[in-house]
Amino acid sequence: MSKTILAYDLGTGGNKASLYDSEGRCLAAVFVPYETHYPQAGWHEQRPDDWWRAVVESTRQLLAAEGVDRERIECLAISGHSLGCVPLDGTGRLLRQSTPIWSDKRAGAEAAALFEAIDELRWYRLTGNGFPAGHYTVFKIMWYRRNEPEMFARIDKVVGTKDYVNYRLTGRIATDYSYASGSGVYDLTGWRYSDELIAASGLPRTLLPPIVPSTEILGELTAEAAEQLGLPRGVKVACGGVDNSCMALGARNLAEGSVYTSLGSSAWIAVSSDKPLLDERARPYVFAHVVDGMFTSATSIFSAGTSFQWVRDRLCGDLVARARRDGSDPYERMTELAASAPAGAHGLLFNPSLAGGSSLEPSAHIRGALLGLALGHTQADVIRAAMEGIALNLRLAIDELRRLCEVREEMVAVGGISRSGLWRQILADALRIRIVKTNVGQEAGSLGAAAVAAVAAGLWGDFRPIERVHEVQDVCSPQPEAVAVYEKLLPAFQQAREDQARLGEMLAGL
Repeated sequence: MSKTILAYDLGTGGNKASLYDSEGRCLAAVFVPYETHYPQAGWHEQRPDDWWRAVVESTRQLLAAEGVDRERIECLAISGHSLGCVPLDGTGRLLRQSTPIWSDKRAGAEAAALFEAIDELRWYRLTGNGFPAGHYTVFKIMWYRRNEPEMFARIDKVVGTKDYVNYRLTGRIATDYSYASGSGVYDLTGWRYSDELIAASGLPRTLLPPIVPSTEILGELTAEAAEQLGLPRGVKVACGGVDNSCMALGARNLAEGSVYTSLGSSAWIAVSSDKPLLDERARPYVFAHVVDGMFTSATSIFSAGTSFQWVRDRLCGDLVARARRDGSDPYERMTELAASAPAGAHGLLFNPSLAGGSSLEPSAHIRGALLGLALGHTQADVIRAAMEGIALNLRLAIDELRRLCEVREEMVAVGGISRSGLWRQILADALRIRIVKTNVGQEAGSLGAAAVAAVAAGLWGDFRPIERVHEVQDVCSPQPEAVAVYEKLLPAFQQAREDQARLGEMLAGL
């Protein structure tokens, strides 16, 4: 009987466990959520034991599904959300019950301190770490040292999200190149930790886990892990990768210039290449790819689906109530209404920066806005403007990548927003690129992890079979009339963005 693969997509909102056959087809999937805690402004924490609980629960639910044979499972791998900072002592015991996740902003002062020892631009060019610096792991470790010295003194290793779960699975501590590239002290082109950056941080090098390929087998399940998960002891565990790189693989970004967009709560556009795309103006954030010798470089906006959700919750209560009564999806009602408005929404603009600015924006304090409101504007115009504002912001993101490399004229769209035909068409028109929807959809991260496990276990000789997994379901090509409208809107959107950034700076202290 053919072997199967277990893939985990350990995301910000929860863990998805998926079972794949040896051809890369998804047989079953289960999602178990967990909470993010916000103990202070700018602090975003999760409990590593919640990750483990979600992995255990999702696995057991998956194994209970009809037709699932646990004895056929050969290997597993995890795609894990980035920039984790989990402190362990010498016995592997968790030293902090709740730890900062990728979006945690507490370590700004620590970043500023390191940049007194090393030039900030040199740091970026070495690491490709284009998020606001305080998000990266090294600065969170430095925060531990300054604010929790007793706990810090007991740390033996600091590991990432999926690496903590891998430790619980196998008893082995390690990370892979893709996850290490978000540590803040990783030399991208040297493919190793940077002695210079570690020295500047003043941290012991021994705190960092050893780096191995994503496809290295860390071991088999421990007896305890096998019992908790309900799996055979012989299931192999591959090291896996960071979510950005696993998603790039799952979106079939294997070749030079291949590009995809992830359209979820936040949104980003990423291109794969054999060199990292580094630029001091746009600050693409770069991760080592799980594909050997490659990189995935991205520009992003912090609020896409969350801004559209804000429009739903604050401005479309009637549509939500109607959807609740008839059991329909309020987002479908919103997009149906938006389709009745013309491209350009009668001159209404929406700035989607409700969560502040990424490195792409003129200021981290930029705020969102509806601009150009007139008495004649309708609810349909507002919804359409929100969709177009998100698309125009992503146009600026892809234009920066186009400035830095040759980007293919076809982009795979994954994530929740990509399910909507209207969304895909607006993106095609605003970004001037063909938008491709395949059968993979929201499963890109899981599929990437499954591919890592398939190669690790020897079921695949390389990653090329992932091309066959994708079945094209729809292609939206740019429509000349709509393209012309968005080209006229783009300068106004850029001006509004700059104005909103200046206004945000003025309002930041209020």
